[in-house]
Amino acid sequence: MEGLRMVWGSLTGRPQMDRSQKEEQVKEIAEIFDNSGSVVMAEYSGMTVAEMTELRAKLREQGASIRVVKNRLAKIALKGKPFEAAGDMFVGPVAIAWADDMISAPKVTVEFAKDSKAFAIKGGFMGEEIFGTDGIVALSKLPSREELIGMAAARLIGQASEVAQRLMSPGSALSGAIKVIEEKAAA
Repeated sequence: MEGLRMVWGSLTGRPQMDRSQKEEQVKEIAEIFDNSGSVVMAEYSGMTVAEMTELRAKLREQGASIRVVKNRLAKIALKGKPFEAAGDMFVGPVAIAWADDMISAPKVTVEFAKDSKAFAIKGGFMGEEIFGTDGIVALSKLPSREELIGMAAARLIGQASEVAQRLMSPGSALSGAIKVIEEKAAA
């Protein structure tokens, strides 16, 4: 994030974003929420940098992304949206994972959470539907876009070969009958 200007907080001693930076962050988060096939919220408390880097790489391989968000800014980005109630999940350290398709982010995050004690799925949303942890797990079990295309192609190829066999079978019966007549004529 180029040009991110921080001012030191008088109470916390940590860098704070100024108002315009916060507004920009809200706008970016709102765009993610609006343009994603699905969004997964997860608690990442205790994750090491190496673990987060590994998760980012796995998500990137599937065309998905992850980002740590400020809860208050995420709740503002949800205001007025059909999935606004998902704001209740923004408690504690929360990261959002998303992708253009509906399956990639849930599939990768659920698989990663199985092996990680520091990464836990809180829930998420897809369109106007809000899901708890169980809903995200169920979503992760659906076939991906590529798998669906493969299944459809296999079905079409199977049906095409069946049609070809049926078209050829009357011809093979006819050729068999001609061969029998030929053999009788030769005898």
